[in-house]
Amino acid sequence: MAKRRIRENKILFEEARQRLVGGVDSPVRSFSYAGADPILIKRGRGPKVYDYDGNAYIDYVLSWGSLILGHANPVVLRDLKRALNSGLSFGTTNDSEIKLARMIQEAIPFIDRIRFVNSGTEAVMGAIRLARGYTGRDKIVKFEGAYHGHADYLLTRGGSGLATLQIPSSAGVPKDFVKHTLVIPFGDIEATKYMFRRYSGQIAAVIVEPVGANYGVVLPDVNYLKKLREITKTHGALLIFDEIITAFRFNFGAIAQEFGIAPDLICLGKIIGGGLPIGAYGGKWDIMEHLAPLGKVYQASTFSGNPIVMQAGISTLKLLKALGKDHARLKDLTRYLSANLKNEARERNIDMDVTYYGSIFSIKFKNKKKFRSFYRHMLESGVYFAPSEFEVNFLSLAHTKRDIDKTIACARSALAKIRRR
Repeated sequence: MAKRRIRENKILFEEARQRLVGGVDSPVRSFSYAGADPILIKRGRGPKVYDYDGNAYIDYVLSWGSLILGHANPVVLRDLKRALNSGLSFGTTNDSEIKLARMIQEAIPFIDRIRFVNSGTEAVMGAIRLARGYTGRDKIVKFEGAYHGHADYLLTRGGSGLATLQIPSSAGVPKDFVKHTLVIPFGDIEATKYMFRRYSGQIAAVIVEPVGANYGVVLPDVNYLKKLREITKTHGALLIFDEIITAFRFNFGAIAQEFGIAPDLICLGKIIGGGLPIGAYGGKWDIMEHLAPLGKVYQASTFSGNPIVMQAGISTLKLLKALGKDHARLKDLTRYLSANLKNEARERNIDMDVTYYGSIFSIKFKNKKKFRSFYRHMLESGVYFAPSEFEVNFLSLAHTKRDIDKTIACARSALAKIRRR
């Protein structure tokens, strides 16, 4: 296998470090956990990305799960070029907002009204503010290892970049900002009941990822989620599902529907923007009507409902709906890849675990040094995994069995090299 070229990538990253903090605009992009030099991506096509030296990589990051159709889908690009001719931003309601809202509501019927924002963090912030405004209560419950964006009051004992960088919370967040955030272990029904007894009448909402995707893959506990639904109803608190990663990834809609659970509010993002910046939250009318301009819970944004972003979402969801049973194909490919990765490690007595659900998977080693070695070998072989054991990997509809088989072959070689050390 030809050695990877790194000259242009290295030059660019050196300049990036002079211009950007740490050379990045999001901490995990630094690849510090993986102990590798980050790749700078110039372009993407289908299941692959290409760096500035022309090296190709099979991409399992996919803009952190946003690109379920793969990179540069020709239909999405065509529709975006047409939309660009009408302008970039209007700061007022436009037809594309209505169309995308209609598509989402048809796919997720328990959403009576929706509010578009610009990121997953904004969606969660809006949903929690709305829950507090609706209930007149201050406290919220989240789970250990869960990451719901970088709002001050949620940066405590979280996953994703916090876990990657081993930051239990963030500097710059006053203790007063997190005093109303209650953290419990996921799946612990007794801890949940205790928290509601101790803070009776004070908890506005519980926020949860129904399938954990920010501490590696955390498999769902449907029975616990159903009990959580019962407990929140009993105590007059709202149940918020954070489906920023999971919505439209496992089916054409929300994973909540597969589980038979209707949360009070749901947060969306990633896939509904087709690769462009987006977030959204929605729920039943009697809750959503408390948002301004109808109610007294204020939230606003210059760029929310941007027509270009809305068009990317419309085109993506149209294609996703037309592809129908391809979600099942993605699940099969993910199961095949995960099983083979585990088998390759097992045959070499390497303690590597692969956890998967639907079309997401995560890789963890008992020894962090082995993850680093494995990760660097995979990059050298042209496979781009998430650069942290606490981030998940994704498959897109552009991935083929040939891509998966190549990935397995590269892993076989990488694990063999680890074993020899």
